[in-house]
Amino acid sequence: MKKNEWPQLKYEDLKDTLATVQLYTQIVGKIRLKNMTWINHSWHVTLYISPRGLTTGSIPYEHGIFEIEFNFIHHYLLITTSNGGNEKVNLYSRTVASFYKEVVDKLASLNIKSDIYAKPNEIDPAIAFAEDEIHKSYDKKQINLFWQALVKIEPIFKKFRAGFTGKCSPVHFFWGGFDLAVTRFSGREAPKYESTVTNIPLKVMQEAYSHEVSSAGFWGGGPGFEQPAFYSYAYPTPAAFGVQKVQPDEAFFSKELGEFLLPYEAVRTADDPEKFLFEFLQTTYEAAAVTAHWNRDALNFKYVP
Repeated sequence: MKKNEWPQLKYEDLKDTLATVQLYTQIVGKIRLKNMTWINHSWHVTLYISPRGLTTGSIPYEHGIFEIEFNFIHHYLLITTSNGGNEKVNLYSRTVASFYKEVVDKLASLNIKSDIYAKPNEIDPAIAFAEDEIHKSYDKKQINLFWQALVKIEPIFKKFRAGFTGKCSPVHFFWGGFDLAVTRFSGREAPKYESTVTNIPLKVMQEAYSHEVSSAGFWGGGPGFEQPAFYSYAYPTPAAFGVQKVQPDEAFFSKELGEFLLPYEAVRTADDPEKFLFEFLQTTYEAAAVTAHWNRDALNFKYVP
């Protein structure tokens, strides 16, 4: 791949590996959840893009701090502690059950607790990790390409995030939906969330959407849109949100999903992918802010040198 070229992602080639790796990340994410203090909107459970793959960042435990990182270059999971301990779990075409058992054993050897809720969220059916012999796809090339795409996308999301003075999430990776996301808040409370999300407690969703948001992200595709894509939605969704004119021309509003979508391939093949994607992030945010009557003068960043 050339220096500035974005990797080509094909859903048919990716989907089985992403389905398995999502379950791997749920195991690791739940370990972070178990050991972290709750942060609003479940920000304490997320993963982050690293120079090698995906990482939990520092997690406190009885003997200091530890970190778990997926290495998608050399294909292993590395667990390291502040007192010098480290354990490695190899990544290959192995079942979720096999991966789960080894991770739990390696954590125990480092005196790290791992008594998590050992079933997936936002996935149906929710097969217990210890019993999942079905998901076992791991294509090293495909997961590396997906991660390389995240490496391209994350700096643009961070640049977009910087243009806002209101409350805003980090740029982080949610293992529930297996998506990279960034969320802006108007500062106003939202109507109580009452929709059903697969295998996730309603009270968690109600806390996540306690306030008005405009959220954008990237995911590898799935039912309803079977190709990698960028998305942008608002909660609550203003009546006129979906009819707003956004950029670039390849972006469109999906009534089925209730959000704007922009195919990853359109960004990858654009003359200036960064500008192309930034236009989508900015104009879809404006669509949410204008139709929901956000106080944009107070929330938009004003640079003072």
